[in-house]
Amino acid sequence: MAQVLIRNLDEAVIEGYREQANRNQRSLEAELRAVLTRYRPMSEAGRSAALERLAAVRAMTPDIRQTPSESLVREDRDGYREA
Repeated sequence: MAQVLIRNLDEAVIEGYREQANRNQRSLEAELRAVLTRYRPMSEAGRSAALERLAAVRAMTPDIRQTPSESLVREDRDGYREA
């Protein structure tokens, strides 16, 4: 297994991960290892597969106009009322 040394991290960042580690009943090192593993970069093959799946989902509804998410959020925030 490889090791990495990261210098000059803001103390607030470390403190946030330390608190998260305590909530998850882990050491700071174990918490950072879990975060780095969970959010590792996607491989090119994985990215291509994800894009293909997204295209397949879009192809299921080719003639249906999709509502932009910001419009849905605005309706929810303002309260939707039919006239």
